[in-house]
Amino acid sequence: MTDARNQIGVSEFILLGFSDHPQVQLILFVAFASAYAVALLGNVSIITVICSQPGLHTPMYFFLVNLSLLDIGCVTSTMPQMLKNLLAQKKAISFQGCLAQMYFFTAFLATELLLLTGMAFDRYVAICHPLRYSLVMSWRTCCRLAVGVWASGFLISLPHTLSLLSLSFCGPNIINHFFCELPPLLQLSCSNTSYNQTLALVTDVFLGIGCFLLTLLSYVYIVSSVLKIQSAAGKRKAFSTCSSHVMVVTLFYNKAVAALYTMVTPLVNPLIYSLRNKEVKEPAQILSRVDTPSQCRSTKMNHN
Repeated sequence: MTDARNQIGVSEFILLGFSDHPQVQLILFVAFASAYAVALLGNVSIITVICSQPGLHTPMYFFLVNLSLLDIGCVTSTMPQMLKNLLAQKKAISFQGCLAQMYFFTAFLATELLLLTGMAFDRYVAICHPLRYSLVMSWRTCCRLAVGVWASGFLISLPHTLSLLSLSFCGPNIINHFFCELPPLLQLSCSNTSYNQTLALVTDVFLGIGCFLLTLLSYVYIVSSVLKIQSAAGKRKAFSTCSSHVMVVTLFYNKAVAALYTMVTPLVNPLIYSLRNKEVKEPAQILSRVDTPSQCRSTKMNHN
Protein backbone atom coordinates (compact mmCIF):
# COMPACT_ATOMS: atom_id res chain seq x y z
CA MET A 1 0.00 0.00 0.00
CA THR A 2 1.34 3.40 -0.94
CA ASP A 3 2.63 5.47 1.95
CA ALA A 4 0.34 8.48 2.48
CA ARG A 5 3.35 10.73 3.02
CA ASN A 6 4.35 10.25 -0.59
CA GLN A 7 1.05 11.58 -1.81
CA ILE A 8 1.12 14.54 0.57
CA GLY A 9 4.71 15.47 -0.16
CA VAL A 10 5.03 14.70 -3.88
CA SER A 11 2.11 13.68 -6.11
CA GLU A 12 3.99 14.05 -9.40
CA PHE A 13 7.47 14.38 -10.82
CA ILE A 14 8.82 16.76 -13.45
CA LEU A 15 11.04 15.16 -16.08
CA LEU A 16 13.52 17.70 -17.43
CA GLY A 17 14.26 15.67 -20.56
CA PHE A 18 16.80 16.92 -23.10
CA SER A 19 15.94 20.56 -23.73
CA ASP A 20 13.36 23.25 -22.91
CA HIS A 21 13.79 25.09 -26.22
CA PRO A 22 10.58 24.67 -28.33
CA GLN A 23 12.36 24.29 -31.67
CA VAL A 24 14.84 21.78 -30.28
CA GLN A 25 11.98 19.86 -28.66
CA LEU A 26 10.14 19.68 -31.97
CA ILE A 27 13.23 18.35 -33.74
CA LEU A 28 13.76 15.80 -30.97
CA PHE A 29 10.11 14.76 -31.14
CA VAL A 30 10.32 14.06 -34.87
CA ALA A 31 13.62 12.20 -34.46
CA PHE A 32 12.51 10.04 -31.53
CA ALA A 33 9.04 9.43 -32.95
CA SER A 34 10.61 8.23 -36.19
CA ALA A 35 13.08 6.00 -34.35
CA TYR A 36 10.26 4.63 -32.19
CA ALA A 37 8.20 3.80 -35.27
CA VAL A 38 11.18 2.11 -36.94
CA ALA A 39 11.93 0.10 -33.79
CA LEU A 40 8.32 -1.09 -33.58
CA LEU A 41 8.15 -1.87 -37.28
CA GLY A 42 11.46 -3.73 -37.27
CA ASN A 43 10.60 -5.92 -34.30
CA VAL A 44 7.03 -6.59 -35.46
CA SER A 45 8.42 -7.55 -38.88
CA ILE A 46 10.85 -10.00 -37.28
CA ILE A 47 8.02 -11.59 -35.28
CA THR A 48 5.75 -11.77 -38.33
CA VAL A 49 8.39 -13.36 -40.58
CA ILE A 50 9.41 -15.97 -38.01
CA CYS A 51 5.84 -16.90 -37.07
CA SER A 52 4.73 -17.17 -40.71
CA GLN A 53 7.61 -19.38 -41.87
CA PRO A 54 7.62 -23.00 -40.58
CA GLY A 55 11.28 -23.32 -41.53
CA LEU A 56 12.12 -20.72 -38.88
CA HIS A 57 10.33 -22.53 -36.07
CA THR A 58 13.54 -23.46 -34.31
CA PRO A 59 14.79 -22.65 -30.78
CA MET A 60 17.08 -19.85 -31.96
CA TYR A 61 14.26 -18.02 -33.74
CA PHE A 62 11.83 -18.78 -30.93
CA PHE A 63 14.14 -16.88 -28.60
CA LEU A 64 14.50 -14.14 -31.20
CA VAL A 65 10.71 -13.64 -31.12
CA ASN A 66 10.94 -13.25 -27.35
CA LEU A 67 13.81 -10.79 -27.76
CA SER A 68 11.74 -8.70 -30.18
CA LEU A 69 8.78 -8.70 -27.77
CA LEU A 70 11.10 -7.51 -25.00
CA ASP A 71 12.52 -4.77 -27.21
CA ILE A 72 8.99 -3.58 -27.98
CA GLY A 73 8.10 -3.59 -24.29
CA CYS A 74 11.31 -1.84 -23.25
CA VAL A 75 10.98 1.00 -25.74
CA THR A 76 7.23 1.36 -25.18
CA SER A 77 7.66 1.67 -21.41
CA THR A 78 9.54 4.95 -21.84
CA MET A 79 9.09 6.49 -25.28
CA PRO A 80 5.36 7.45 -25.29
CA GLN A 81 5.76 9.47 -22.09
CA MET A 82 8.94 11.10 -23.41
CA LEU A 83 7.28 12.02 -26.70
CA LYS A 84 4.33 13.46 -24.80
CA ASN A 85 6.62 15.58 -22.64
CA LEU A 86 8.47 16.92 -25.69
CA LEU A 87 5.22 18.54 -26.82
CA ALA A 88 3.84 19.51 -23.40
CA GLN A 89 4.57 22.68 -21.49
CA LYS A 90 4.43 20.85 -18.17
CA LYS A 91 6.60 17.75 -18.38
CA ALA A 92 4.97 15.92 -15.51
CA ILE A 93 4.31 12.29 -14.65
CA SER A 94 2.24 11.15 -11.68
CA PHE A 95 3.83 9.43 -8.72
CA GLN A 96 2.05 6.17 -9.54
CA GLY A 97 2.88 6.53 -13.24
CA CYS A 98 6.53 7.06 -12.43
CA LEU A 99 6.68 3.89 -10.33
CA ALA A 100 4.86 1.92 -13.03
CA GLN A 101 7.28 3.16 -15.68
CA MET A 102 10.27 2.23 -13.55
CA TYR A 103 8.82 -1.22 -12.79
CA PHE A 104 8.13 -2.19 -16.39
CA PHE A 105 11.36 -0.73 -17.75
CA THR A 106 13.43 -2.58 -15.13
CA ALA A 107 11.43 -5.77 -15.68
CA PHE A 108 11.90 -5.74 -19.45
CA LEU A 109 15.60 -4.93 -19.08
CA ALA A 110 16.21 -7.73 -16.56
CA THR A 111 14.25 -10.19 -18.69
CA GLU A 112 16.27 -9.27 -21.78
CA LEU A 113 19.52 -9.84 -19.90
CA LEU A 114 18.34 -13.28 -18.76
CA LEU A 115 17.10 -14.13 -22.25
CA LEU A 116 20.43 -13.21 -23.85
CA THR A 117 22.10 -15.55 -21.36
CA GLY A 118 19.67 -18.31 -22.34
CA MET A 119 20.40 -17.65 -26.01
CA ALA A 120 24.12 -18.03 -25.28
CA PHE A 121 23.39 -21.47 -23.82
CA ASP A 122 21.39 -22.33 -26.94
CA ARG A 123 24.36 -21.44 -29.15
CA TYR A 124 26.68 -23.43 -26.85
CA VAL A 125 24.58 -26.57 -27.28
CA ALA A 126 24.27 -26.02 -31.05
CA ILE A 127 28.05 -25.68 -31.55
CA CYS A 128 29.49 -27.93 -28.85
CA HIS A 129 26.85 -30.69 -28.79
CA PRO A 130 25.17 -30.63 -32.22
CA LEU A 131 24.09 -34.29 -32.09
CA ARG A 132 22.24 -33.71 -28.82
CA TYR A 133 20.84 -30.31 -29.77
CA SER A 134 17.30 -31.42 -30.61
CA LEU A 135 17.15 -33.45 -27.41
CA VAL A 136 18.56 -30.79 -25.07
CA MET A 137 16.80 -27.82 -26.67
CA SER A 138 13.39 -29.46 -27.04
CA TRP A 139 10.29 -27.30 -27.39
CA ARG A 140 9.32 -28.14 -23.82
CA THR A 141 12.72 -26.96 -22.60
CA CYS A 142 12.56 -23.77 -24.71
CA CYS A 143 9.07 -22.90 -23.47
CA ARG A 144 10.01 -23.53 -19.86
CA LEU A 145 13.15 -21.43 -20.28
CA ALA A 146 11.18 -18.57 -21.83
CA VAL A 147 8.51 -18.65 -19.10
CA GLY A 148 11.18 -18.77 -16.41
CA VAL A 149 13.07 -15.85 -17.95
CA TRP A 150 9.96 -13.64 -18.21
CA ALA A 151 8.75 -14.53 -14.71
CA SER A 152 12.18 -13.96 -13.18
CA GLY A 153 12.62 -10.59 -14.86
CA PHE A 154 9.29 -9.26 -13.62
CA LEU A 155 9.85 -10.67 -10.12
CA ILE A 156 13.32 -9.10 -9.94
CA SER A 157 11.84 -5.66 -10.65
CA LEU A 158 9.10 -5.99 -8.03
CA PRO A 159 11.10 -5.46 -4.79
CA HIS A 160 12.80 -2.37 -6.21
CA THR A 161 9.43 -0.80 -6.93
CA LEU A 162 7.79 -1.86 -3.67
CA SER A 163 10.74 -0.56 -1.64
CA LEU A 164 10.12 2.93 -3.06
CA LEU A 165 6.62 2.96 -1.56
CA SER A 166 8.09 3.14 1.95
CA LEU A 167 10.16 6.23 1.15
CA SER A 168 9.12 9.85 1.63
CA PHE A 169 9.44 12.38 -1.17
CA CYS A 170 9.26 15.82 0.36
CA GLY A 171 10.50 17.82 -2.62
CA PRO A 172 11.99 18.90 -4.91
CA ASN A 173 10.23 16.74 -7.49
CA ILE A 174 12.42 17.48 -10.52
CA ILE A 175 14.09 14.47 -12.19
CA ASN A 176 17.08 15.36 -14.36
CA HIS A 177 16.24 12.58 -16.79
CA PHE A 178 13.75 11.79 -19.54
CA PHE A 179 12.12 8.82 -17.77
CA CYS A 180 11.72 7.42 -14.27
CA GLU A 181 14.67 5.29 -13.19
CA LEU A 182 15.76 4.12 -9.75
CA PRO A 183 18.95 6.20 -9.14
CA PRO A 184 17.40 9.66 -9.80
CA LEU A 185 14.34 8.72 -7.75
CA LEU A 186 16.48 7.74 -4.77
CA GLN A 187 18.28 11.07 -5.01
CA LEU A 188 14.97 12.89 -4.53
CA SER A 189 13.90 10.96 -1.45
CA CYS A 190 14.18 12.59 1.96
CA SER A 191 14.24 9.16 3.64
CA ASN A 192 17.12 6.82 4.35
CA THR A 193 17.72 4.98 1.06
CA SER A 194 20.51 2.66 2.21
CA TYR A 195 18.27 -0.42 1.92
CA ASN A 196 17.23 0.53 -1.62
CA GLN A 197 20.83 1.15 -2.66
CA THR A 198 21.98 -2.14 -1.15
CA LEU A 199 19.17 -4.01 -2.91
CA ALA A 200 20.10 -2.40 -6.22
CA LEU A 201 23.78 -3.24 -5.72
CA VAL A 202 23.06 -6.88 -4.85
CA THR A 203 20.80 -7.22 -7.89
CA ASP A 204 23.39 -5.66 -10.19
CA VAL A 205 26.14 -7.93 -8.87
CA PHE A 206 24.24 -11.22 -8.98
CA LEU A 207 22.18 -10.55 -12.10
CA GLY A 208 24.55 -8.46 -14.20
CA ILE A 209 27.85 -10.11 -13.34
CA GLY A 210 26.29 -13.58 -13.06
CA CYS A 211 24.71 -13.40 -16.52
CA PHE A 212 27.87 -11.92 -18.00
CA LEU A 213 30.04 -14.72 -16.62
CA LEU A 214 27.63 -17.42 -17.84
CA THR A 215 27.55 -15.86 -21.30
CA LEU A 216 31.33 -15.52 -21.33
CA LEU A 217 31.75 -19.14 -20.22
CA SER A 218 29.42 -20.32 -23.00
CA TYR A 219 31.51 -18.52 -25.60
CA VAL A 220 34.77 -19.80 -24.19
CA TYR A 221 33.51 -23.32 -24.88
CA ILE A 222 32.10 -22.25 -28.26
CA VAL A 223 35.37 -20.70 -29.43
CA SER A 224 37.31 -23.70 -28.16
CA SER A 225 35.08 -26.07 -30.13
CA VAL A 226 35.17 -23.95 -33.30
CA LEU A 227 38.97 -23.78 -33.27
CA LYS A 228 39.05 -27.59 -33.33
CA ILE A 229 37.13 -27.65 -36.63
CA GLN A 230 39.55 -28.52 -39.42
CA SER A 231 37.97 -26.80 -42.44
CA ALA A 232 37.88 -23.02 -42.82
CA ALA A 233 34.35 -23.23 -44.23
CA GLY A 234 33.21 -25.13 -41.15
CA LYS A 235 34.72 -22.51 -38.86
CA ARG A 236 33.04 -19.69 -40.77
CA LYS A 237 29.67 -21.44 -40.62
CA ALA A 238 30.00 -22.06 -36.88
CA PHE A 239 30.99 -18.47 -36.14
CA SER A 240 28.20 -17.22 -38.40
CA THR A 241 25.56 -18.93 -36.27
CA CYS A 242 26.79 -16.99 -33.24
CA SER A 243 27.73 -13.64 -34.76
CA SER A 244 24.30 -12.00 -34.42
CA HIS A 245 23.99 -12.98 -30.78
CA VAL A 246 27.51 -11.78 -30.02
CA MET A 247 26.74 -8.39 -31.56
CA VAL A 248 23.50 -7.99 -29.59
CA VAL A 249 25.14 -9.06 -26.32
CA THR A 250 28.06 -6.69 -26.92
CA LEU A 251 25.63 -3.85 -27.59
CA PHE A 252 23.70 -4.69 -24.43
CA TYR A 253 26.76 -4.72 -22.17
CA ASN A 254 28.20 -1.55 -23.69
CA LYS A 255 25.24 0.70 -23.02
CA ALA A 256 26.86 3.88 -21.83
CA VAL A 257 23.75 6.04 -21.38
CA ALA A 258 20.05 5.45 -20.85
CA ALA A 259 19.16 6.68 -24.34
CA LEU A 260 21.14 3.81 -25.84
CA TYR A 261 19.30 0.98 -24.16
CA THR A 262 15.88 2.61 -24.36
CA MET A 263 15.96 3.40 -28.08
CA VAL A 264 19.08 2.25 -29.91
CA THR A 265 19.00 -1.40 -28.80
CA PRO A 266 15.36 -2.06 -29.82
CA LEU A 267 16.09 -0.27 -33.10
CA VAL A 268 19.32 -2.12 -33.89
CA ASN A 269 18.48 -5.67 -32.72
CA PRO A 270 16.06 -6.50 -35.56
CA LEU A 271 18.49 -5.00 -38.08
CA ILE A 272 21.33 -7.17 -36.78
CA TYR A 273 19.32 -10.38 -36.94
CA SER A 274 17.62 -9.63 -40.25
CA LEU A 275 20.81 -8.54 -42.01
CA ARG A 276 23.01 -11.28 -40.58
CA ASN A 277 20.62 -14.22 -41.10
CA LYS A 278 19.80 -15.48 -44.58
CA GLU A 279 16.86 -17.46 -43.16
CA VAL A 280 15.21 -14.20 -42.07
CA LYS A 281 16.16 -12.06 -45.06
CA GLU A 282 14.69 -14.36 -47.71
CA PRO A 283 11.18 -14.74 -46.19
CA ALA A 284 11.09 -11.01 -45.42
CA GLN A 285 11.91 -10.13 -49.02
CA ILE A 286 9.25 -12.47 -50.33
CA LEU A 287 6.61 -11.25 -47.88
CA SER A 288 7.29 -7.68 -48.98
CA ARG A 289 6.43 -8.65 -52.55
CA VAL A 290 3.25 -10.53 -51.70
CA ASP A 291 0.09 -8.62 -52.62
CA THR A 292 -2.71 -11.18 -52.24
CA PRO A 293 -3.40 -14.25 -50.05
CA SER A 294 -3.23 -16.48 -53.16
CA GLN A 295 0.28 -15.25 -53.88
CA CYS A 296 1.28 -15.97 -50.29
CA ARG A 297 0.03 -19.53 -50.50
CA SER A 298 1.88 -20.14 -53.76
CA THR A 299 5.22 -18.88 -52.47
CA LYS A 300 7.78 -21.60 -51.77
CA MET A 301 10.84 -21.08 -49.63
CA ASN A 302 14.15 -22.90 -49.70
CA HIS A 303 15.77 -23.06 -46.23
CA ASN A 304 19.37 -23.94 -45.87
